[in-house]
Amino acid sequence: MAIIINLDVEMAKNKMSLTELATRVGISMTNLSLLKTGKVKGIRFETLEAICRVLNCKPGDILDITAE
Repeated sequence: MAIIINLDVEMAKNKMSLTELATRVGISMTNLSLLKTGKVKGIRFETLEAICRVLNCKPGDILDITAE
């Protein structure tokens, strides 16, 4: 199984750039970019909650799982 990150989809729905999201969430663009590309090992619930609040979505809209 693999975790899929759909952050770019939610950002597009909200017409929000990586820069704007990083600023509004309060994390670095580097960390947000790593999350967006799936190159992180984990995410704090606090960060996930902040992203969901800014993008007006649920964690399941950003994170998905697929069978490999």
